Amino acid sequence: MRLEGPWLRAAEGAMLLGPDGVPAPTVFAEMSALAAATGAINLGQGFPDEDGPQEVLDAAVQAVRDGANQYPPGRGTADLRAAIAEHQARWYGLEVDPDREVLVTAGATEALAATLLALVEPGDEVVTFEPFYDAYGALIRLAGGTHVTVPLTAPDFLPDETTLRAAFSDRTRVVLVNTPHNPTGRVLPVEVLRTIVELAERHDAVILTDEVYEHLTFAIPHVPIATLPGARDRTVTVSSAGKTFSTTGWKIGWLTAPPALVDAITTVKQFLTYVNGAPFQPAVAAGLRLPAEVFTGIASTLAAKHELLAEGLRTAGFDVLHPDGGYFVIADAAPLGFDDARALCLALPERAGVVGVPVSAFVRPEHAGGYRSLVRFAFCKRRSVLDEAVSRLSTLVPSV
Repeated sequence: MRLEGPWLRAAEGAMLLGPDGVPAPTVFAEMSALAAATGAINLGQGFPDEDGPQEVLDAAVQAVRDGANQYPPGRGTADLRAAIAEHQARWYGLEVDPDREVLVTAGATEALAATLLALVEPGDEVVTFEPFYDAYGALIRLAGGTHVTVPLTAPDFLPDETTLRAAFSDRTRVVLVNTPHNPTGRVLPVEVLRTIVELAERHDAVILTDEVYEHLTFAIPHVPIATLPGARDRTVTVSSAGKTFSTTGWKIGWLTAPPALVDAITTVKQFLTYVNGAPFQPAVAAGLRLPAEVFTGIASTLAAKHELLAEGLRTAGFDVLHPDGGYFVIADAAPLGFDDARALCLALPERAGVVGVPVSAFVRPEHAGGYRSLVRFAFCKRRSVLDEAVSRLSTLVPSV
């Protein structure tokens, strides 16, 4: 029986339905199940396996003990909203009104969902880069929008300017920008961001920017698009605590935007989760106020982990496409004789005891050919885990 309804149509738009119309497991669930069944090291999903700053953890425990266990205010606690505003001013020189221009959400994904549901009407176009985080396609479809993509092709994963300009039209309602980018790890150059602002102004589109990896860049500064001339009044900036502080399970995200946009998004958000994470909100506020060296230390530690895994992949025979930041490294399996990354990922747990995810899972099926041999591996793991993964991957060389 083929099921119907907006959620199922959204799943179909995100490539989550099987040929019989029944929801299929995501590639992440599929590969994680393989890891569990084979005892393989799971470098497929992007979650850390060790805790973040102790000050943040201690603040959460204290908040529970102090009784912060009931519904927080709908827009988030006043202190967290103030901390978010302070963060934007400290790092980027952006002056944000904590009462009118900040909204706390259940992770970045809810911020993206509420924004798209609030702003997109059936027939509106939403532009994203491709590959794209899998939730984007589903949320755009759920909102009734038409998903228009601009390819980021290997090895540099930068958009062609002519193609980018052609993607915009008078039907473009939102351009969703993810930088640092998942899965490629590319930090979009300022020149690209300026072009996006120019096109958004010309077509009167809202810029929705996903910046969850903002503090996890490697010697390349993150430039929020809202800091560029012409962008501030039409930009919804989304981020979260999960990636920076290794607290992905807390699901504390936020957005900043002009008051009219925040009001519209709040109208939708209140019927999604309503509120969440009461004791985690003061903890995240404490985290955002930590000294700058804590943030730079988190990034440098992650960069060293990237180098460890990248060298191991290179030694195993992959071509490695180095990221500018984030949790992931893309490796090309073609030099190993694999032109089908999905087939390799299905074989890797048994062959080498390691799990990765094919980059084709982040693109539409009709566009998968250009990414066919690429695999995404997560390096946001303990060094001992990465050492073992590198050791296991070394067995690929004689076996191919």
